[in-house]
Amino acid sequence: MVLEVLKKEGRAMSAGQIAEASGIDRKEVDKAMKQLKAADAIVSPKRCYWEPKI
Repeated sequence: MVLEVLKKEGRAMSAGQIAEASGIDRKEVDKAMKQLKAADAIVSPKRCYWEPKI
């Protein structure tokens, strides 16, 4: 769900913005983002903001 939100928005987003846009609890977003980072599916263009890896 987190990756889908990032792709849909088409911009770098913070975990808080993703939680707000998706309706998912912030802690769950943080867990999902940790997994996405480990899978090399998202990148950080600037501190605390993330976007899908192209």
